[in-house]
Amino acid sequence: MFRRAVEALRSARLRPEIEIDPTRPPQRLAPYAYAVEAAVVDGEEDLADGRLVLLHDPDGHEAWKGTFRLVTLVRAELEPEMAADPLLPEVCWSWLTGALEARGLAYGEASGTVTMAGSHYFGGLADRRPATQIEIRASWTPREGLGGVPDTGAHLAAWCDLLCQIAGLPPAPADPATGATGTVSGAGIVSLPQRRGPQQV
Repeated sequence: MFRRAVEALRSARLRPEIEIDPTRPPQRLAPYAYAVEAAVVDGEEDLADGRLVLLHDPDGHEAWKGTFRLVTLVRAELEPEMAADPLLPEVCWSWLTGALEARGLAYGEASGTVTMAGSHYFGGLADRRPATQIEIRASWTPREGLGGVPDTGAHLAAWCDLLCQIAGLPPAPADPATGATGTVSGAGIVSLPQRRGPQQV
């Protein structure tokens, strides 16, 4: 069952701006774990990056209310004018839930944090502009589909939609097969401008 979930992750179709690779998963969180790290790349710049971990406990987990769990870290550097928006944390959280819902994915027990951290430079670094980084840490339980395995490939694609959204990319063209767009857009939700992002997670 876990192997099928991992294979679905590996075969997911993603936007060309996404560079993704498997990475070492955390230990002791669950009997089975698989992890990937990804970045939204524009030339030599990483506009946003993150890590997604798939956990599986065949016996189920009371807090998860299921046998699978997805855990993520996403981060990007913001322009100063965007960092000043007091509603930005709520908007960024809505991008995560909206990305899942835009692809018609059922999920539960979502939880997480949105953190903004600012850096000011002094002395020999005083010529650098102040920088603000936003970081989303979240987890959710993907609802299981046929054979008890969730559509992990679609969840990965939704997570990459979030990465592209926070990187400031425009929405992807609609998929002719499904009519779904690659990123979430709607009233009151806008993309951030492109920016120089952090390096690898």
